[in-house]
Amino acid sequence: MIKAAGHGSRKRRHVDRYGFPFGKPFMREKLVHGFQTGDIVKAVVPDGKKAGIHIGKVSVRNTGRFNIKTSAGTVEGIGWRNCTILQRKDGYSYQIAKQVFIHPTGKSGGFPAEVL
Repeated sequence: MIKAAGHGSRKRRHVDRYGFPFGKPFMREKLVHGFQTGDIVKAVVPDGKKAGIHIGKVSVRNTGRFNIKTSAGTVEGIGWRNCTILQRKDGYSYQIAKQVFIHPTGKSGGFPAEVL
């Protein structure tokens, strides 16, 4: 499923209900080590508590430690060196659907639906 999500806004700081800024400012740069929030990445972490392969949307931080939102949940603190970009943020939101194979008799597990 594909949904229009936009490219973000120019908001640089949180504001209260009266419009006055509060808290610390947002990041100055949009890219951190070539990654941008919303990119779909594959992170291969060789060892440690978060070892494994994680695929999902990335949230970048200035520190170079990213959060990756996967279908199983959010993995925090993944280093940028372990990440590879699969698809850059392009203003759309994508959802990966599992392909269902349908047998000619109507049972699942047969031929791909496109063949029928």
